[in-house]
Amino acid sequence: MRMLGAAPGLKRCRCRFPLYAQVMAGMVLGILLGWLAPEVAANPWIEALGKLFVKMVKMIIAPIIFCTVVSGIAHVADAAKVGRVALKAIVYFEVISTLALMIGLLVAELVQPGRGLHAEPDEAAVKKYEEEAEQHSTLDFVMGIVPNTVVSAFVDGEILQVLFFSVIFGFALLGAEKVEVLHSLIDQVAHGMFGVVKIIMKFAPFGAFGAMAHTVGKYGIGTLGSLLGLVATNYVTSLFFVIGVLGLVCLRVGFNIFRFLYYLKRELLLVLATSSSESALPSLLERLQEAGLSKPVVGLVVPLGYSFNLDGTNIYMTLTTLFISQCMGVDLSWGDKIKVLAVAMLTSKGAAGVSGAGFITLAATLGSIHPELVPGMAIVLGIDKFMSECRSLTNICGNAVAAVVIAHMEGELDIKEFKAALHGRKEHESDIEDGGKANESSLDDTESDV
Repeated sequence: MRMLGAAPGLKRCRCRFPLYAQVMAGMVLGILLGWLAPEVAANPWIEALGKLFVKMVKMIIAPIIFCTVVSGIAHVADAAKVGRVALKAIVYFEVISTLALMIGLLVAELVQPGRGLHAEPDEAAVKKYEEEAEQHSTLDFVMGIVPNTVVSAFVDGEILQVLFFSVIFGFALLGAEKVEVLHSLIDQVAHGMFGVVKIIMKFAPFGAFGAMAHTVGKYGIGTLGSLLGLVATNYVTSLFFVIGVLGLVCLRVGFNIFRFLYYLKRELLLVLATSSSESALPSLLERLQEAGLSKPVVGLVVPLGYSFNLDGTNIYMTLTTLFISQCMGVDLSWGDKIKVLAVAMLTSKGAAGVSGAGFITLAATLGSIHPELVPGMAIVLGIDKFMSECRSLTNICGNAVAAVVIAHMEGELDIKEFKAALHGRKEHESDIEDGGKANESSLDDTESDV
């Protein structure tokens, strides 16, 4: 009788296949298809699945950033606070980015993954990247911050341009009168856009399947070959940076990096599948706000970080620059290596999380230091796709941690809500229908740090 009586209660628990598990399943199936049937996986229609998903996400990035930033600034009573948040964020970005560059340089010096390869690169293979790198100067970056027109910023989807206009528009509303209706409209549009994100995310498993199948089918696991050492070194170095450097930053603030990364598992899997940190930007903004971070901080710090805080790209550039010089037998002096740090710090700015952007910034860095090294990019051309995933993952981890740090510094972090999110209590409660009770033992507060 007890068993029969318990049956209705079982219906209260909704057993769902979470999105991150669906994305993971799509990735596994894509890898298997690319491995077992590469000719099928190389079909343009398979590749289109991944590209279409990324395009759908990029379609809504500009309006979401606009609504989030404008709404956040317009609801802040003190205009100086917005400038203070931006200044703190940029200082933090520069410190962490410099550490990332130095770590990549030191690891390349210690491990020397390029010694003994004696490569003879094909100059024609990297000609197009040289041409694109010529348009990636510091002056072009500064000029590119301001859009030609307000509309062009949204049409081109340039994050920094959208952010620039959004900040100005937010300040304009902050000092204006009789704009309450406009405030409300922007808030409602933002709410609607996050609803669009939820719909688009339902296609994430198909995007992950197409992207991974095409990558493995076209390049093949065997592509790694003798260059496996560089790929492994890049991943290990990035892992050390995330766990070591970012982990220490998290401990200083008072939370555990592993719990935080697990909380963002859905976003990290999307980045892994698409090799683009932009694919998870709308979802990341929403998840951080759900975790107790204020809208103004999230809306300002995260988009800003996509242009100024590319830790994974920084590690990649210094590590790969020295790898190429080692392969080609070009000895760099310590003066050259210091120049690598300085130039890479500039060329990495504005390199969005789109797959391949890091390769263009690498060309700009090599061309500024030793032009004879630029043809050496052909050595890593075949494995850049695999390294792009590592860059994007590290970039999104760095920006997510930065948002929490700045929010904590500004007193804009709800500690209780943040701990509940990291311990999964909010997700657990959402799976219980109204009228049902969650197990109280799973909701007990802990005295330890997150």
